[in-house]
Amino acid sequence: MKILILGAGKMGSFFADVLSFDHEVAILDTDPKRLRFTYNTQRMTSPDEAQAFAPELVINAVTLRYTVEAFNSVLSYLPETCILSDIASVKNGLEDFYRTSMHPYVSTHPMFGPTFASLNDLSPQNAIIISESSHLGKVFFRDLYQQLKLNVFEYTFREHDETIAYSLSIPFASTLVFASVMKHQDAPGTTFKKHMNIAKGLLSEDDFLLTEILFNRFTLEQLTSIRLKLRELIEIIDEKDMDKMKMFLGEVRKNIE
Repeated sequence: MKILILGAGKMGSFFADVLSFDHEVAILDTDPKRLRFTYNTQRMTSPDEAQAFAPELVINAVTLRYTVEAFNSVLSYLPETCILSDIASVKNGLEDFYRTSMHPYVSTHPMFGPTFASLNDLSPQNAIIISESSHLGKVFFRDLYQQLKLNVFEYTFREHDETIAYSLSIPFASTLVFASVMKHQDAPGTTFKKHMNIAKGLLSEDDFLLTEILFNRFTLEQLTSIRLKLRELIEIIDEKDMDKMKMFLGEVRKNIE
């Protein structure tokens, strides 16, 4: 298959490396410096170069804020049958875009990032395929993700957003709150160090990505639950009620079993 990848960042380069062994791959990035270390792929720096390549599939891996803009830059140069795809962790606006694009599409979310995951072993990681996607697109990415040993799930656009609010917004918000109140420690404990490393990894991500994930339409409901539980814990600590603390800890242990 002829595959065009938009964006030569971490994920774009990762997909280019993985796919170039079995497919004819081109990668488009307007910054030539980002293409220096790509191999076994055709390099492009201008959207109009996509016309001669005539891709059968486009994988949009640009920074989240430019996802729709990147699609629009190449749409007029693509064959009508070309499948559009994105790997965005936030699907805001993409469902509406696909409905008006007049192209078959497949939207997926590989739920791992180069910051935390080991790209040499993705077996503990997950991927989501949006169920409204075209059949051929879903088949392609299901096969690809299974080859990468990812655990694959199929959700609607709405179900995806609900899942992200739970699985990303909660830990992101908790980490940001931790980092916002922590102070330098000369002799930090092991738990503090682990939290610190998570915070540093999170804050190395793009600000727009973090903001969009936290602005998910379902995030506020999840954060309200955190606020209620935090209030309960504060009251237990203030009252120094051992029995309530034991019950609280018991409930938490059940949640993580």
